Amino acid sequence: MSKNTVLTLVGSLRADSTNRKLAEAIQLNAPEDLEIVIHESLGNIPFYNEDIDVEGQVPEAAAALRAAANAADALLLVTPEHNGTMPASLKNAIDWLSRPFGAGALAGKPTAVVGTAFGQFGGLWAQDEARKAAGIAGARILEDVKLAVPGSMVRFAETHPKDDAEVVEQIKGIFDSLASADLARAAA
Repeated sequence: MSKNTVLTLVGSLRADSTNRKLAEAIQLNAPEDLEIVIHESLGNIPFYNEDIDVEGQVPEAAAALRAAANAADALLLVTPEHNGTMPASLKNAIDWLSRPFGAGALAGKPTAVVGTAFGQFGGLWAQDEARKAAGIAGARILEDVKLAVPGSMVRFAETHPKDDAEVVEQIKGIFDSLASADLARAAA
């Protein structure tokens, strides 16, 4: 059986990020038929600028992101909430993946958005903004994939999300939604 690949982009660049930990928990709980790949270099990608998005001159980190997204069957965006919206690093990744317009790596790509944040709503505003930006960029947003974990700084201060039974149960719902999205058909 071949595995479907889900490229995971974590919007937080912080070394001890709770969203990074959430992505790791998702990776650890993935079913056998899914490979969750966490992309490591969002912090190394320069801000999108059409002047440097020229064939043969695309910065290496941006080219690597595009290649990884093109090779993936789906994308999973894991975002914290910075001042009521997604962080610039995640928005920048979406911008790079949206180009060339209509034919970028996001075009038609099944894309889900989840995350955790300190506030009482778990970063819902940031998730909504990420869905909106990725959708405008051409992604096929999986609206039924929902996971917003509130109180992240306290909840995960001493417990990794992989050890939080409630979070692990919610993670399983992500996989159910991804399975119903028929990723194999979407990638064909």
